[in-house]
Amino acid sequence: MNNIIKRMWKRLLTIIPSKKQQENTNVITTIQQCEKNLSTHDTHDVLVKSILENELNRQTTSLNLITSENLVSKAVFKINSNIFINKCTVGYPGGRYYGGCEFVDELEKEAINRAKCLFKCKYANVQPHSGSQMNQAVMLALLSSGDTIMGMDQKYGGRFTHGSVVHISGMWLKYISYGIDLKTGLIDMNEVLNVAVKYRPRFIIAGSSSYPRTIDWKAFKQVADESDSFLFADISHIAGLIVTGLHPSPIEYCDVVTTTTHRSLRGPHGGLILSNNQELFDRISCSLFPEIQSGPMISVIAAKAMAFFEAQQDDYKTLTKSVIENAKTMVERLKIKGINVISNGTDNHLVIIDLKALGIVDEQVASWFNRCRIIVNKNTTSKDKSLTNSSANIISVLRLSTCACTSRGLKKEDFEKIADMIADGLLEIKDKGKLSPLLETTIKTQVLNITNKYPIDYNV
Repeated sequence: MNNIIKRMWKRLLTIIPSKKQQENTNVITTIQQCEKNLSTHDTHDVLVKSILENELNRQTTSLNLITSENLVSKAVFKINSNIFINKCTVGYPGGRYYGGCEFVDELEKEAINRAKCLFKCKYANVQPHSGSQMNQAVMLALLSSGDTIMGMDQKYGGRFTHGSVVHISGMWLKYISYGIDLKTGLIDMNEVLNVAVKYRPRFIIAGSSSYPRTIDWKAFKQVADESDSFLFADISHIAGLIVTGLHPSPIEYCDVVTTTTHRSLRGPHGGLILSNNQELFDRISCSLFPEIQSGPMISVIAAKAMAFFEAQQDDYKTLTKSVIENAKTMVERLKIKGINVISNGTDNHLVIIDLKALGIVDEQVASWFNRCRIIVNKNTTSKDKSLTNSSANIISVLRLSTCACTSRGLKKEDFEKIADMIADGLLEIKDKGKLSPLLETTIKTQVLNITNKYPIDYNV
């Protein structure tokens, strides 16, 4: 029996190493095959690669006048894809839930310091994934369900994250609004005061998505004091102008300020929360994490840090000046062509065309220009009583921005041509009810003549 056991044990000792060697060989072969497949996918994923190339071609061969978009620098474009895409982290610097965060902390602290320096404030949170989440964090921290908030009427430029019925803020809170003087197109601060005193909102929001004039933060502060309300500024559309001193800053007047990091700030898509009030800021930061979002996108925070650095440079201020000058150029050219512009001008990057004055209500107006490769944004109002059309969605304005095209390199004379093309298109739509194939072809040719002069030098 002992001899049998010895022979079995000897046989087992022979089989195990052989089996392990075979398993190791199988594992190595599998890993090598996976790496080969991944490499093949990376090189030959025809579908995704073609989609990226098609989008680059679309952007390159069209003129982007979308108000919420810009063209980031090659540095921001490149750094937006970085090694931190592999890192999962939850929490704030010095208090992470995961290990291996020493360089995460270093990066986020640097982004915070750059944001504070750029906006001249004491506290900054760079973690919000989006504009919606940054605003939700502020409201969740400072308000209770059923509280009254007050913001600009959405048909005059109020943002949907400020109390829209289709957004969580409008479902959770009671929303009241202030508007503009319909004759001047300007915010009527007397109306703002009267509404605030009447309803005593817990929260007043200053800032909009389509207001082309300078906002008087001090006047809003006086209203907030009078109604005993928090004052919150959302500067998402004008942050780039504010940091360069081309628009007054709300920091000294507001309890909290938020902004997206794209649009005029020319960074990656994301949000930013700013304040000089530590107690409120701490509450808001706790609201953002852990109540709304978990891990921050550290790779995007790296791109935010780069954008904050670029915004402190002299050439960024020169660029932003050009953004405003080009917007004013478009306004004057449109007016020469007989096109009415809301507020009769602009102080920032926005050009708001009044379609009601032209009698244009067709929802296809933006689509017609998009076919001409001029990418624009329409705005609607609900059951506009100033028009006989009874549709629930009346096209009231076209919102245009000079940010992306200025970042691309277009000059004053290019914006004059763009304004002419838009005016010619609108006047034909007014007269004929549509854009003719002949004019569509003519505009498209003129657009391509401009875009060919200013290629977008990205490698996708």
